[in-house]
Amino acid sequence: MSYDTEPVKSKVEGLNPRSRRITVTVKVVSKNPVREVTSRSDNSTHRVTEALVGDETGTILLTLWDDSIEKANEGVVFEINNGYVTLFRGSMRLNLGRYGTMEPSEAKIEAVKTDNNLSDKQFEEERRYGSFRRAPMGRGRF
Repeated sequence: MSYDTEPVKSKVEGLNPRSRRITVTVKVVSKNPVREVTSRSDNSTHRVTEALVGDETGTILLTLWDDSIEKANEGVVFEINNGYVTLFRGSMRLNLGRYGTMEPSEAKIEAVKTDNNLSDKQFEEERRYGSFRRAPMGRGRF
């Protein structure tokens, strides 16, 4: 996979569970209450929430962590650069990740199409190979 390509400009309805390196302009429709989670790797505490964001083609839930939570207020339009989509419990989520950015945009999104919520659609998650132990190779007991 090459990382020197430009992010792909997309509309919300064009996103799918395999979308990577995308640029999308969205308006914040609503924001869920913030909750605290503890990192499994270093036991640090982080704040997380989800905001429903969208454009004239549809909506999707955007996962927000720590400092980016305050930026996403209802009615604000953002350009998300280098975002990606993941599945969380079978439903699509838009993410910024380590290399993504969320910057205020001058673009106008008058009406958000809320009846096409991509996060409401269920997808079957791909099995993650390697997350289970295999029986040792070799001869069985006979």
